[in-house]
Amino acid sequence: MSSSCAALAQSPEFSEPWKNPNIALAIDPYERNEIDWDKLATDPRVVAIIHRATIGDRVDRLYEERKIEAKKRGYKWGAYHFGKPGAPIKQADFFLETVQPEADDLIALDLESEDATKHMSFDDARIFIKRIKEKLGRYPLVYANNEVTKAIAEQFAADEVFARTHLWYARFRRNVTDFPQGTWKTYLLWQFSSEQNCSPGNRAACLYTVPGTEYDMDVDVYHGTIAELKSKWPFDN
Repeated sequence: MSSSCAALAQSPEFSEPWKNPNIALAIDPYERNEIDWDKLATDPRVVAIIHRATIGDRVDRLYEERKIEAKKRGYKWGAYHFGKPGAPIKQADFFLETVQPEADDLIALDLESEDATKHMSFDDARIFIKRIKEKLGRYPLVYANNEVTKAIAEQFAADEVFARTHLWYARFRRNVTDFPQGTWKTYLLWQFSSEQNCSPGNRAACLYTVPGTEYDMDVDVYHGTIAELKSKWPFDN
């Protein structure tokens, strides 16, 4: 094992950090995920919600309704755009027009895969990110699984666009010993649980169960404490 991999293996942020009761958690639902708000409120560690707002040129039908409810209940709020092929400036403008982000709203771009025939390409993602910065004055987070994170690191290294963003990392396992450094040194948020590794027939095997949600809810751990998340949100620097 290389020294960098050994360091990662020993690093607490890559070894089941959600087991630390002081570490903040978030969920990132979309319109097909169910939420029981009263039950959700019984978990004090879940302090933020990042909801899909747009996918290509379509609006998530529950985005606005849930934004109102979440803010009323005191959750930190965020919105993400699911990137589709082509027209990155049009997609960025549509996302901002839909979300109308306030100063304390987190924003993010979901780069779902390397397949540019199904999802936004990396080159288009750079254009999207720069457009958001131009119009909003801050950068979005970038959501990427391990394969996408590795590909960006290999193709763009310390790119002046990607490297200015924070990483929202998706990896559905207890420990990570091979994080692909290059563009990002670590994650800001780690999506560690979803229907990818959590099934309705065996909820006991899920890495973390959020009350008021079903097995298919995406759950994220923050690289820091609850107090730190609340003070630094929406991570615009």
